[in-house]
Amino acid sequence: MSDKIIPIIMPKWGLSMQEGRLAEWHVKEGDVIAPGQEIMDVETDKIANVVEAADGGLLRRRVAAEDTVYPVRALLGVLAPEDVPDAEIDAYVEGFVTPEPAEGEEEEGPAYLFVETPAGRLRYAERGGEGDAIVLVHGFGGDLDNWLFNIDALAASGHVFALDLPGHGQSVKKPVGLDDLVDTLEAFMDAAGTGPAHLVGHSMGGAVSAMLALRQPGKVKSLTLVDAAGLGEEINAAYIDGFVAAESRREMKPVVEHLFADKSLVNRQLVDDLMKYKRLDGVDAALRAIADSAFADGHQSALLGERIGAADIPVLVIWGAEDAVIPAAQAANVPGARVEIIPDAGHMPQMEAAARVNEVIRDFLAGI
Repeated sequence: MSDKIIPIIMPKWGLSMQEGRLAEWHVKEGDVIAPGQEIMDVETDKIANVVEAADGGLLRRRVAAEDTVYPVRALLGVLAPEDVPDAEIDAYVEGFVTPEPAEGEEEEGPAYLFVETPAGRLRYAERGGEGDAIVLVHGFGGDLDNWLFNIDALAASGHVFALDLPGHGQSVKKPVGLDDLVDTLEAFMDAAGTGPAHLVGHSMGGAVSAMLALRQPGKVKSLTLVDAAGLGEEINAAYIDGFVAAESRREMKPVVEHLFADKSLVNRQLVDDLMKYKRLDGVDAALRAIADSAFADGHQSALLGERIGAADIPVLVIWGAEDAVIPAAQAANVPGARVEIIPDAGHMPQMEAAARVNEVIRDFLAGI
C-alpha cells in the first residue's frame, strides 16, 4: 500500500466524544486541499464545528456520507496524489480498520477527575504527561468543556490540566468573587501538583490567570490570554446580565449567540446543556456574585494590561476579530505582548477557529 495515501478521520474532541455526525462536506473529490482549510462540518452531542484539514493534498475519495454518524477515528476521506492508482485507493478504503482507543483510554472516554481544595471540590481533566504543565481556565458561565477542541492538541506541548472554577461545571457551587477565583486557581495548582505552569485563560479566566501571575509570578511560566477580561473597561453588559437572568431556552439562545461569529454553532444541545447547568442549586447565586465582583455596573473591574506588560513574563494575546462580548481592540492593551487576531471568530475562537488557536499557542510555548 502506498505511503502517499493520507486518511481523513473523524476527529475526537474532548474527553467524552465517541461519535460525530458528518453534517456537510465543504470540498469535493478532485479538490486540492490546503492544511487548515475548512473541509466539513461535524456535530457532536455538545456542539457543531468546522473540521479543518490537518494535511494537504488531492482529495481522491469522500468515503463518508453527509447526515451520517460515524465513530471517532472512522475513515471519512482519502488524500493521495494523482499517480496513486484508483485500485490502490479502493483497496485502502476497503481494508481500513478504525483504530482502537489509545492505551489507557477507556472506551467511553477518560473519566473526569476531582480534587479537594480549600475552596471546595473541583472537577478537572488531565491530558499528556511530559513537559511543563499547561492549565486551561474557562470564562464566565463556561466550564472545562470550553476547551473540547484544544485539550488534546495542546497535550503535545505539555501536561495539560483544565478545571471547572467554583460555581461552574461540576465544581462546588457557592458565591465567590474575582479574588476568590484567583485563590482557587492557586489552590487547584497546588492540589493537582502542577508546579509552575503556563496559564491559558479565556475571557474571565484570562483575568483570573493574569491576577495569579501578578500575585504569584513564580507559579506562572507564561500567560496566554484568549479574548480576556481585565484588559479594558468595556464589556457587553447585556450578555452578562442576559446569561445570569435567562430562565428558558428561548431566553438563553440569543444570549449565547453573542459568543460566536457563526450563529449556527449555537445548536439545541448546547443551549439545553447550559440550561441544565443554570438550574443546578447554587448556580444562580454563584453567577450573580461573580458578575457583581468582576463586571459591576456594566464595566470590568480589573484593569491589568499595563501591569501584565511590565511583568517579567511571556504573554500571548489571542482575540476573535468579531468578538461581540469584549472588543477586540483591547488586545492591544498589554505592552510587549505577542498579539494574534483571529478573523471570522467571535468571543470563543478556541472553538470557532480551534486549529489556528492551537497552532498559535503551540508555537508560542515552543519559543519560551
